[in-house]
Amino acid sequence: MPVLQYVCKKCNKNFEELVKKYDDEVFCPVCGIKAERSYSGKMFSATGKTCNSCGGDCKNCGGCH
Repeated sequence: MPVLQYVCKKCNKNFEELVKKYDDEVFCPVCGIKAERSYSGKMFSATGKTCNSCGGDCKNCGGCH
């Protein structure tokens, strides 16, 4: 289960959430509005390697190299 970064477009809260799948719906802990994925910061593959050019769309990804 990955820990992903999210941002709330209503209150601008940035937070991380442990999810079962990358496309699970996540809601802001402050205002309860559906949050959007945030792709800022470093991203890591399941093996722990950093991804240099991640587009953030895991379902179309060939894996981090």
